[in-house]
Amino acid sequence: MQIPMNRKKVTLLTLQDKKKRGQPISMLTAYDYPTAMLVDEAEIDMLLVGDSLGMVVLGYESTVPVSMREMLHHCRAVARGTKYAFTVGDLPFMSYQVDIATAVHNAGRLLKNGRMDSVKLEGGQEMVPTIEAIVRAGIPVMGHIGLTPQSQSKLGGYRVQGKTAVSALKLLADALALEAAGCFAIVLEAVPAVVAAKISQRLHIPTIGIGAGASCDGQVLVFHDMLGLYNQIQPRFVKNYADLRSTIIEAFITYREDIAVHNFPSEEHTYPMKAEEEKIFLDSLD
Repeated sequence: MQIPMNRKKVTLLTLQDKKKRGQPISMLTAYDYPTAMLVDEAEIDMLLVGDSLGMVVLGYESTVPVSMREMLHHCRAVARGTKYAFTVGDLPFMSYQVDIATAVHNAGRLLKNGRMDSVKLEGGQEMVPTIEAIVRAGIPVMGHIGLTPQSQSKLGGYRVQGKTAVSALKLLADALALEAAGCFAIVLEAVPAVVAAKISQRLHIPTIGIGAGASCDGQVLVFHDMLGLYNQIQPRFVKNYADLRSTIIEAFITYREDIAVHNFPSEEHTYPMKAEEEKIFLDSLD
């Protein structure tokens, strides 16, 4: 597959224009250089280096243990593999909640050292002062409301949010507050479709849904989930576009079996010597 010659870098203006025109925005996660190149070549609009890497890459039980050092490491790798997608780096747990100065500093690190185009943080109205400060520093911020994985313990686990009228109105108020604070887009996670639709209609900035129905301005999925590479948690909202886990395991088994019966490496996978050099070498061993 060849990248179109006229392809341009996706920017905040691109995303805003898509919102105005009603053109859906595509977004995927990526956590390393080769994955970022694949996502970019597929012409996905936005690329998220999510703290979900803690679970699908690093083997943590949740996103909570992920550190800034780990986020920066993966952000840099993704940035090296991305030319066109608009990149978003997650601020990990406790990198922005302690105080505003720390939040601005860490957001700046994701751009300056992690080479991201923007940052994402979780939370509603309580995060407005922090978002305003980060935006004032010239750093684009994506909000994230609904199911916020960093706060899943407080929420009682990975539960759908906004299922009652009161909680749905709270989500709408949160979304409006985040927009007013300067967010360029908001992720809506695990929210009833009708609630997400009304929020999307009220906002002038794009909404990116994950388990929030088809009326959001865009959609995001975790790379490992959509390709069947991570099976510890299977959210209802995930669509499996491929079962690479089975394909990869089958390839590994075939590799092991080939070694066992000396089918690998075959002659085509080995390096020969010139006949005269081989003769000299073998003769010298006598």
